[in-house]
Order: sequence, then C-alpha cells, then structure tokens
Amino acid sequence: MVPHAVATALMLAAAISPWANAAEIKSPAYERASSGTRELISGPIGIKVLVEAANLGSNEVEVGEIVFPAGYSSRGHSHGAIEIFYVVSGRMNHVVNGTAHVLDPGMVGIVRPGDSVQHEALDDKPVKTVVIWAPGGEVERLRGVFPEERLLD
Repeated sequence: MVPHAVATALMLAAAISPWANAAEIKSPAYERASSGTRELISGPIGIKVLVEAANLGSNEVEVGEIVFPAGYSSRGHSHGAIEIFYVVSGRMNHVVNGTAHVLDPGMVGIVRPGDSVQHEALDDKPVKTVVIWAPGGEVERLRGVFPEERLLD
C-alpha cells in the first residue's frame, strides 16, 4: 500500500510535469467508499453484498460478508465461480467434495466451480467470513436461493 503522502506527491508530480495534458489526467479508479449494496437473506443466513457490478462498474469479482450462526450447517451446494472464504472470527468446518477442512480466523478456504461445498459453524460462536467470487455473477444466482432482499444505503 502506498502511503498517502507518497501518493499525493506522485499525483502532484504528474499534474505539474511539462508533458502532462490536463485532459489525459483521470480520476482514481476508486471513487467512493461503500458499506455494501444489499443483503440477501434466507432464514438465519444473510449475505451482505459488499462489491458487485452495481458499485464496481464491472463483473470481474464480487465480495460479500456472511455470518453463520453458532451451530449452523448448510446443505451441500456448488457455485459457478471460484469461491474464496476468509474467516474473520469463529471456527468453521469447510467441507469440499466430502473432505472436511477446519478454518480458524485468518485462514482461507477455496472452492472451485463445480465442487460440492458445505459450511458448518463450529463451537458455540458465530462465524464471520468474507467471501470472494470470481468471476462475478454469483450474487445474481444467489438471488434465486435467498428469498428476501434488502437494499443498503
């Protein structure tokens, strides 16, 4: 990550350089912060959609936050995209193609398209995760599975 002072200096240098053309200087690709676009809800599970085409401007990747309640166990399912789980807190059993992998905070689990996956919250605490789907398109598919949708500010 580039420190703010260095980034500011680089932008200033580019702006005042003799070959800089004001028409060619573009604003940074990252223009706004977001706390999410919507939440998909099915029973005790909600997927807070953080990044999707609506706020990214393209469909290369989608990012969500999922909190699994203590004791929760999903049914086996598959995805049409790579699914990468990052565990923020709690412990989960990440069962991929029948093989269980315990994920502790700071660990990553990966599911490839077509793999069968099941998520289980271990212990007596909820599991907070960040999930990444690449390419995008999973959020739209999940809208058919999660019957309730709430738009976020």
